Amino acid sequence: MMRKAPRLTHRQMVERWKKDPTFTAAYADLETEFALLRQLLLARRQAGLSQAEVAKKMGTKAPAVTRLETSLSESRHSPTIATLKKYATAVGCKLEIRLVRAKDIAA
Repeated sequence: MMRKAPRLTHRQMVERWKKDPTFTAAYADLETEFALLRQLLLARRQAGLSQAEVAKKMGTKAPAVTRLETSLSESRHSPTIATLKKYATAVGCKLEIRLVRAKDIAA
């Protein structure tokens, strides 16, 4: 009888992967996308809206909002500023884009 491998949580897997310098570099390169995704999801949750409700307010369909949110985590596609503005408005926010000097970013 084969033993099943112990199951790891997502957090445990990421912690294990972070020991690999290649993973750490790739993960750091995606930090901007992850930060934006966290902000989108937080804003939608705080607005108490589902993806379908956000889509309706944006004048689109729910799969488009799903693609927007998942594309950021999978680095498949970069949404346009116009799309981000529509999303922000739909969740009761205003889109604000800033540039931060590299020396000011915590390493």
